[in-house]
Amino acid sequence: MDQARTTDRQVRRVLLIEGSANCLVLTLKVIIGLSTGSMAIMADAFHSLTDIANNIVAWIVIYFSSQPPDREHPYGHRKFETIAVFILASILIVIAFEISLNAIRNKTSEVASSGIELIVMLSVLVVNILLAIWQRMWANRLNSDIIRADATHTFADVLTTCVVIVGWQLSAMGYAWIDRLCAIAVSLVIVYLAFGLFKRSLPILVDGFAIEPAEIKNALKAVGGVKDSYKIRSRWIGKSCSIDLIIAVDPALTTHDSHLIADEVEVLLEKKFGAADVSIHVEPKSS
Repeated sequence: MDQARTTDRQVRRVLLIEGSANCLVLTLKVIIGLSTGSMAIMADAFHSLTDIANNIVAWIVIYFSSQPPDREHPYGHRKFETIAVFILASILIVIAFEISLNAIRNKTSEVASSGIELIVMLSVLVVNILLAIWQRMWANRLNSDIIRADATHTFADVLTTCVVIVGWQLSAMGYAWIDRLCAIAVSLVIVYLAFGLFKRSLPILVDGFAIEPAEIKNALKAVGGVKDSYKIRSRWIGKSCSIDLIIAVDPALTTHDSHLIADEVEVLLEKKFGAADVSIHVEPKSS
């Protein structure tokens, strides 16, 4: 439990640093957008504002998900983190839809392109690339789905900024149709990234099995005294899994001996599958 709380504090710290970086990026985009009158820059600045909102939501979600189990949530609050990943994936879909829609609707692209504007946006691009790499490193180190999802979102920001930069240059040269084509291609990449996040979060939200029942049943054959096992169920609770099942034992065994067998099964499931919660019901079976 102490390790989990330490990890949660580190995750919140990463989100706080990322939020500060996004505030800097937002400020730069607003300043350049107002000074040049570029609608593209202002739109990208609005996009950065949604990034900050995501950071705030994620920080709050991590705070609540780290709370211990209570009467209303006996399995804890870890699914709050999974819900946040689902929300971030949904936001990516919205971003992809907006990019594609704007690319289709805008037949021309008149974007002001000055040297200072280009330099600042290239700097923003570098910041987002470094931020995405840094987030991915911490996501792997802390095994945090929410940071991993946020890193994916930041990578989508990199692609969006690339579209904006390419759009300026090609529009200035008279090749606006290439700008629209690039935007649609980027939107498809973003949809692909969102699909990966949905694939990660949906099985948890709909209680898909964490471990194949047959795999658990085969593992229990190594436990002496277990004649059979059935009604095997498992599900993810955050990054940990919960398992409940019924085992059949010799009806001649005492309650104490049956309990010892159940204890052995519990230890096996914890060691082999990393189960954080195991519920075992013991029934007699004569043959």
